[in-house]
Amino acid sequence: MSFLFLGDPARSAKMRAVFAAEAPDIPFFDRECPGDPARIRYLATWVPPRDLAERYPAVELVFSTGAGVDQFDLSALPASVGVVRLIERSLIEGMVDYVAAAVLSLHRDFFAYARQQRAGHWTELPVRQAADRRVSVLGAGELGRAVLAALGPFGFPLSAWSRSPRALAGVTHYAGNDGLGSMLENTDILICLLPLTPETTGILCRDVFDRLPRGASLINVGRGQHLVEQDLLFALGEGQISQAILDVFAAEPLPPEHCFWSHPNILVTPHIASVTHPARAASVMIANIRRHCRGEAIDGLVRRAEGY
Repeated sequence: MSFLFLGDPARSAKMRAVFAAEAPDIPFFDRECPGDPARIRYLATWVPPRDLAERYPAVELVFSTGAGVDQFDLSALPASVGVVRLIERSLIEGMVDYVAAAVLSLHRDFFAYARQQRAGHWTELPVRQAADRRVSVLGAGELGRAVLAALGPFGFPLSAWSRSPRALAGVTHYAGNDGLGSMLENTDILICLLPLTPETTGILCRDVFDRLPRGASLINVGRGQHLVEQDLLFALGEGQISQAILDVFAAEPLPPEHCFWSHPNILVTPHIASVTHPARAASVMIANIRRHCRGEAIDGLVRRAEGY
């Protein structure tokens, strides 16, 4: 039951060490030492090869090296192959850290103070209480729930939206198209943590921005394709959106000439909100391989019909 990692050599070395220590019975291969393709049963990659079925006919599980699988062309993978997204604690912790920092920087007006610093102005701005700042999350999956749990102690009124109803302690939950509009009307900081699917592509658009209270803020840590960039620029220009913190983009790396770099009300970070740690990822994959061999449920197995 050989395992193949298709990724950069530095990550491969860290993962190989974990397999040697925790799973010496599972042969580990990579790009430099690919092994016998006909004997590969488990494969980890960011994007699977399009000829996976022909190149690796014995593959039973394909692991994403990230938290999502929207970069996969699921239609190109045989129906018999299980697709597994990475559920790993450091990915969740990193996202929680990033979003909490982003929310607090918006809440405490760091954008405005940065502008004042550049202009040499010493002006105290009114401090708005957390109880008066409504924070909403698009997406109530594992990452969304972790972010909401971390924000709870600050005292923000919290809301979340997802396609189907959920019960979340301390959070007002909305579902469906009607629920989305109701949530947006009661949101001061909107956080996108949705999976990327055909239904969510372009969801951060003018229609959504117009439903928010004037001056609301945006944090996008989902995928770049969630955002209609020109609609955000228009909303910022009109003052409908006051500022945006963006970690993901339709084109990555963000091109040097892109207007987001110099926009005074946009903070750009290079897709670092949630970063995979190779050693921890290897342990998670080993655990799932063990489950698969025992015929148990796989943690993070993707429901193909839903795309996540």
